[in-house]
Amino acid sequence: MAWHLYRLGRWSFRHRRIVISFWIGLLLLMGVGASTLSGKTSDQFTLPGIESIEAFDLMKERTPDAAPDGATARIVFQAPEGEKLTDPENAAAVKEALAAVDSKNVMTPPEERALAATSKDGRTGYASIQYAKQSIELTDADREALETAPEVAQDAGLTVAIGGDALQEIPAQGLTELIGVGLAVVVLMITFGSLLMAGMPLLTAIIGVGIGVAGITTLTGFIDLGSSTPTLALMLGLAVGIDYALFIASRYRHEIHVGRSQEEAAGRAVGTAGSAVVFAGLTVVIALAGLSIVNINFLTQMGLAASATVAIAVLIALTLLPALFGAAGRKIGWGKIPFIKAPDPEDETVKNTMGRRWADLITKHRIKTLIGGLVVAGVVAIPVASMQLALPDDGTAPDGTGPRVAYDLIADNFGAGTNGPLLVVVDTKGADDPEAAVSATVKKVESVKKDVAAVVSPVPAKDAAPAEAEAFEGQLEATDYAIITLVPKSGPSDADTQTLVEDLRDEVSGVEADTGATVYVTGQTAVGVDISEKLAEAFPKYLVVVVGLAFILLLIVFRSILVPLKAVAGFLLSVGVSLGATVAVFQWGWFADLIGVDKSGPVLFMLPLLLTGILFGLAMDYEVFLVSRMREEFVHGRPAKESVVFGFQYGARVVTAAAAIMVGVFGSFALGDEVIIKSIGFGLAVGVLADAFLVRMTIVPAFMALMGDRMWWLPKWLDKTMPNLDIEGESLVRRVEERDAAERETVPVA
Repeated sequence: MAWHLYRLGRWSFRHRRIVISFWIGLLLLMGVGASTLSGKTSDQFTLPGIESIEAFDLMKERTPDAAPDGATARIVFQAPEGEKLTDPENAAAVKEALAAVDSKNVMTPPEERALAATSKDGRTGYASIQYAKQSIELTDADREALETAPEVAQDAGLTVAIGGDALQEIPAQGLTELIGVGLAVVVLMITFGSLLMAGMPLLTAIIGVGIGVAGITTLTGFIDLGSSTPTLALMLGLAVGIDYALFIASRYRHEIHVGRSQEEAAGRAVGTAGSAVVFAGLTVVIALAGLSIVNINFLTQMGLAASATVAIAVLIALTLLPALFGAAGRKIGWGKIPFIKAPDPEDETVKNTMGRRWADLITKHRIKTLIGGLVVAGVVAIPVASMQLALPDDGTAPDGTGPRVAYDLIADNFGAGTNGPLLVVVDTKGADDPEAAVSATVKKVESVKKDVAAVVSPVPAKDAAPAEAEAFEGQLEATDYAIITLVPKSGPSDADTQTLVEDLRDEVSGVEADTGATVYVTGQTAVGVDISEKLAEAFPKYLVVVVGLAFILLLIVFRSILVPLKAVAGFLLSVGVSLGATVAVFQWGWFADLIGVDKSGPVLFMLPLLLTGILFGLAMDYEVFLVSRMREEFVHGRPAKESVVFGFQYGARVVTAAAAIMVGVFGSFALGDEVIIKSIGFGLAVGVLADAFLVRMTIVPAFMALMGDRMWWLPKWLDKTMPNLDIEGESLVRRVEERDAAERETVPVA
């Protein structure tokens, strides 16, 4: 592989105009596609085989005109201090505002649009508007009618806020992301000491991310993609794009430093550092694409989209970067920064580097360092034991936004559970006595007292008018199902609500055996509970797949048993630290104000899977770039302990720069407003910080120094059966030397 990459690097250097034109042309093409063919993103998702979604399917099948999973808007009104919504002027303003919500997809007829409830003091009330289509399918006219409807009430002095998913907000990129880019620029300038060299990795990363995100945006015109999909691709593509280019650019500078020609230096840089980039990128791509095994459409889309962006970053680093080296020519050091010294990290004449001093310290106190590092990682990971997963709701929206204001007003005046009622659907098609089955289910539901604020029964009261009873019987005969509404005391994403869903299902489980009716617990809140539980069940399986893959790949790369075992253990430590810190901040609320977390709550339901997949690939980056150089020193005859010190000395500066860039990029996303992106960015920033500095640059060298020669042991029979990937480029050096020798022999003697 190293030889083919070497040839690719030299070809790209020589044909730089073709390569540069191709990538710029592709960027422009994707940009045109994104601006002309893009559609809307959607956060709707399906997961077959879970109870709550099966209930929605049943309701749509029996009553095709119904839209149980359609978009909902909750419009909350609040009168000024000293006034009530029932005051004539306020009541008229509310009525007019609700009537103004007029579009073809609104299912709630005008005559039924009224306040569903009013607070005890009469100041606050809310109304629900049901739509025939899901949020992504609503038209601009639907949204405009909903957004402008409250104006008449606001003009009358009322406070109006709109919650629900009808005005689902798409996370937008803000100025916080520029912080990460700015930090990357600073790190690159310190690393290279030259504006031109520092700008190349950043330029290639931006082009790669632009192509990837524009391509994803174009796809939204043809398939439904989640609103977080482009952002994840942007976040990950920018981070790995800069890092991959950094590794190759650093090696190119080293090859120039030792006297290679520019074309030869480009070829060797791509053949050596590029081999590690291919392996590291491949692990990220496989880990992200592996999210499809969970069988949730939006996770599959996020994984595939992000993996495609990473693949583009790898290709650009292997081709566009050497082309830029060729375009720069001898001006590669242009823009030298006088006050920054940027020595070649692989310059063997430089002995007393910070990396060397750190490696000497760790290997000298290897037992204490190993124990101390494990204790720190274990302590930070403790909160994982209490991790709770849930879907985000309006209660986690940023303070001051319409959805958050609406959620808080409803929670304060009617209880948090009003924001997410549960529906108990009784399928009476198989029941001998449908009315008795519904009545029996109502009794079961009413027997659940814990965390229940109210139960709205479809069964007429004993003293109800005959017409009401006949209407109920007629409706039951027409649809073969009935709906019991239950309002929890706790909010949609609270742990108590998850427990309530489980208690309800346990309580009604015997109804089918007694009456023949099938009972489902559903509603958007129950869907969130089911999805979270499904992902929690899938997490161990995914972890086994990722860990197994890591072990096999590292076994082949490093031809050692202990190296992959150590790498996998370190990866698990990094995931534990990342999830532990995320639980402490987002669920427990520790230091939440520092990154703008307004309200603590359960962890984002998909975070463990995403962090595991992404951190797996990133952890392999640092493992390969550090340990491969240690192995190279050991293979070339150094004692095991010295090979750790020298390998660390040569690789530490570049890995430190790469990790600092990733932490900066991911951390900048953690400063945004959107809770999904904020939690992902925070988790990744902490994970990279832990993996690079605590695990790979502290625990790993201490453990390797402790194990000595045993670190590189591999059974001979296994060594013969495995392919040689040659990540270190040993075969490349040999083939280049043989080629050069052959060329010297063919030169005619004067």
